[in-house]
Amino acid sequence: MSDPQLFVDDLHVRFRTPQRMVHAVRGVSFTVGREKVGIVGESGSGKSTVGRAILRLTAPNATVAARRMEFQGVDLAGASETAMLKVRGRRIGMIMQDPRYALDPVMRVGEQIGEALDGRGLSAAVRREQVLAMLEAVRIRNPQRVYDLYPHEVSGGMGQRIMIAMMLLPEPDLMIADEPTSALDVTVRMQVLAILDELVTSRGLGLIFISHDLNLVASFCDRVLIMYSGRIVEECRAEELAAARHPYTRGLLASLPRIEARRERLAVLQRDPAWLDG
Repeated sequence: MSDPQLFVDDLHVRFRTPQRMVHAVRGVSFTVGREKVGIVGESGSGKSTVGRAILRLTAPNATVAARRMEFQGVDLAGASETAMLKVRGRRIGMIMQDPRYALDPVMRVGEQIGEALDGRGLSAAVRREQVLAMLEAVRIRNPQRVYDLYPHEVSGGMGQRIMIAMMLLPEPDLMIADEPTSALDVTVRMQVLAILDELVTSRGLGLIFISHDLNLVASFCDRVLIMYSGRIVEECRAEELAAARHPYTRGLLASLPRIEARRERLAVLQRDPAWLDG
């Protein structure tokens, strides 16, 4: 593992609702260097909340607290909103799950990507040139044509490539990808992952890859964090995921269908209340 650039120590996220306080993330700790770290777990396990908490993008009814949440010397937990604006999108980028909801529907694709270069004093011609180069980098054919399209005129796979281009254009040091391929079919998913892998590796970025797909994370990431009910219950090297020891991880693996090992009935995960206590 490379030297850490992100430190998260004892992160807690609570949401106040009319009925009660929901403790969504409970004492999560990990580091990320220039590597690909996967966070996996069932829906509601808190994995996406962790990603949003790092960038302070949680809902207004959320309370975020941590003993330490630091990125390259910046105290993310205590930084002002002005300071966070210099981090979000510039030093830490985030790829959302569905580009249909992340892209402005009334703004052309090229103009939206170009917003990532705001504040650099570039001429319109240089700005356009850099956007087109980034579109080529994510393997979009005929980038000049795509530059002038609106989001509803592109496919889901192309939309996700546009999101990757937008997040990588400012040259961040860390990317957070929240289920970036879950809305895509298998063929397009592998194409998008290949592009993301190539760009992250060639640029030496850190990547937090949030997913519910254990097989995908095992083949794509370097390390894996397994979350259950707001906690990290196990951490391992991605290539060692099949040999994970925690009963929850073993249960998730056993419930996956496999072509090479057909079964009449998939295993049902048996939960232990003790897991809630770590």
